[in-house]
Order: sequence, then C-alpha cells, then structure tokens
Amino acid sequence: MSKKVVVIGGGIIGLCSAYFLAKEGNEVVIVDKSDMLDGASYGNAGMIVPSHIIPLAQPGVIHKGIKWMFNPKSPFYIKPSANSELVKWLYNFYKNSNQTHVNNSINHLKNISFLSKELYQGFANENNSFQYDEKGLLMLFQNERIAEEEIKVAEISKKLGIHVDFLDKNGIKNLEKSTTINAIGAVHYKSDAHLSPNLFISFLKKELLKMNVQLLTNTEILNFKFANNTIKEIITNNGIIKADSFIVSAGSWSAKILKKLDIKLLLLPGKGYSFNVPKQAESPSIPSILCEGKVAVTPFNTNIRFGGTLEITNTDDTKINFKRLNGIVEHINSFYPNLKIENPKQENVWLGFRPCTPTGLPIIERSNKFNNLVIATGHAMMGLSLAPATGKLVSEIVSNKKTTIDILAFKTSN
Repeated sequence: MSKKVVVIGGGIIGLCSAYFLAKEGNEVVIVDKSDMLDGASYGNAGMIVPSHIIPLAQPGVIHKGIKWMFNPKSPFYIKPSANSELVKWLYNFYKNSNQTHVNNSINHLKNISFLSKELYQGFANENNSFQYDEKGLLMLFQNERIAEEEIKVAEISKKLGIHVDFLDKNGIKNLEKSTTINAIGAVHYKSDAHLSPNLFISFLKKELLKMNVQLLTNTEILNFKFANNTIKEIITNNGIIKADSFIVSAGSWSAKILKKLDIKLLLLPGKGYSFNVPKQAESPSIPSILCEGKVAVTPFNTNIRFGGTLEITNTDDTKINFKRLNGIVEHINSFYPNLKIENPKQENVWLGFRPCTPTGLPIIERSNKFNNLVIATGHAMMGLSLAPATGKLVSEIVSNKKTTIDILAFKTSN
C-alpha cells in the first residue's frame, strides 16, 4: 500500500531515500531549507569504500586526538566548548573507543558498504552519466608505524573476503604509472570504487523528477504536529505538509530538527574542506588516501579533488581554517612531489559538515517514540559511500518489510 512520505533533508541520504521510496510507488516530497545546490554531498571525495570497516570510534583514537589538538595542521580537531552536548558526545565517544565495539561493528559496516556498492553498480549499468569507476583505493603511507596500522586493518579485511593487495615502492610504481608517489608502501583495496558526486546528484534529481517526486527547496521546518505517537504534519515557512510517514535525513542538522519532537540525538558536525585542481601532465589515476594526513585524493575526468580534516564543531562555524588547509596541501606535495599544488584561494575552497555520531556508525532506524518517523543520519565521511544502501533500508522500514541486511548496529534508543 503506497503512502505519502516527507523526506526532510535533500542531501545524498535524503535523495537516495526518496528514490527507493518512490520506486516502491510512494508519493514522496523532499523538504530542504537550502536551494539544494551545495552541502556535504557535493564537496566530498566521491569514494565508495567497502574497505572502511573500522568505525571512527576505535582504540587509540582518543590518544591521537589529544596529540593532534596541539597541531594546527592536524587532520582531526575538536573545537573546545562548554556545550553540554559536546561533553556528552565526547564521553560516549570515549566509551565506544574500544576493541569490543570495533569487533561488533566490522561486519555491519562491511554488509552495508557492499550493499551500497551493488546498488551503485546497478545505477551505473542503467546510466553511467556520473563516471562510476572501479579502480580501487590506495592507502599510501610514508612511515613504518602507519604502515603497521594499515596492514593490520587490511589483514582483517582480507579475512572478510575484501580484495586486498600489499604493495611496496616498486608495487606502487608498477600500478600507478601516471605520476611519481613518495611512499614506502600501500594497501590497494581493489573492492573500492569512485564517482563524481555532483554528477551523481544531478542524475538522482532527474530520476526523482521522472517519478514525480516533489523537491521543496528553501523550506524550513518550523514545527511538527503530532498525536498518539504519530506525526500528523510538518509546519514550514512555506505552509503545512501532511503525510503518512516522515524521514529525518538532514545530515548535521538532524539533531536540531529532532529536538522539535523532544528527541535527543547525540550528533555533532565534523567540518571538512575540499578543492579541485585541473589535471596535469602527471596526475594520479587511482584514488588514494594519504594516511599520515588523512587526505583524500580523487582523480576525475578533467580535475583532481583533494579533501581532508575533521573538525568537531557546530554548524555556525563556517570559517575556513587556513592552517589546516595548508596541512592538506603539504601532505599532497609530500606524497605527490611532481604535482606542486599551491594553497587554494578562499573562493575555490568548499566547506561542509559531516554528521558524526559517538559510535562512528550511522543511525538508520524507526523511532521508538513516533511510529511513522524514520531517522537516517550520522554517516560522517561515508555519506556518499553508504547512501544507496541507506535509502533502500529506509524504504524497507517505511514499508514494514524485512530489511535486506541486519540494521541492529545502526539503532539508538530514540
């Protein structure tokens, strides 16, 4: 039986949720406070990463985080604040940064990642206007300590059936012939893929319009009207919208929206940056992550996108930290000495917020408080990577179907 569904949030998670809901024959309306022409979905690295099976909350990350706090160019930073939400988030992040949590998360992350990749392959088989390509991902490292960490994770991945190659200097040179790389070795995750985020979002919007999905831009949620544990309607600056089901997939703004329903969600924005440069005579052909600086490098048809840093902050913090941006550039030039990348001008830098949970896992669940509310957020840096799977799972939850994969790890108590 078809329903009218309102999807709150027009980022990659909201768009994919709307796509699969409309495929099921539902009448779908997307509501977004912006013009849907920017946001975390547009500026990300475009990587589809089944290799990323370890959650952000893991052993050793607290120690690294404290050390990085005193380095203005470090890839991870927590903006100090007396805010009680930050204190609660940090406490819960600390509690989850243990090996038991990692062990309990690995298979769930693997399953949702491979489901997502399979769905991306399906999209690309129908219409690859978004440059989907399966060249894998190189995790490049320059020192032995980082090498040991990356190889340990890769060994776990290999046991789970993820295709992995271990490369020394010569192995990197033989694989990446397009440019010189300064690294002692790499892990090549052959299961990974990449695409152009901007083109994929454009593709999705066209598909949604074909299915008569309404896209209501510049529409802000002012309040909800509900009774007997059921949301009846949303009140917006552009009028009232009634529906049978509601999806909150508003990225870093999800917690603020859910507060209007007296639902407390531990979710903080992680600010990140990216910028593009035109392809050069010597340019990488395979996506990579420069492990020492956590910098993502993605070659597209005509340009290369570089992205990095995770600053736990608030959504009002829209100032570019040029020291951290300089740190990104320094790592690029260290690993790719022939690229000679210069610090980008402010107008050429993209800034966005990734929604981060203290578990390092996304939230995909039906609310315990409202029977017609589904929450889908908290994907951090893996929003694009996990979006199709999340959208499919959201559709299955709304339709009361058995979900394609077990989603117990992605549930909270809300």
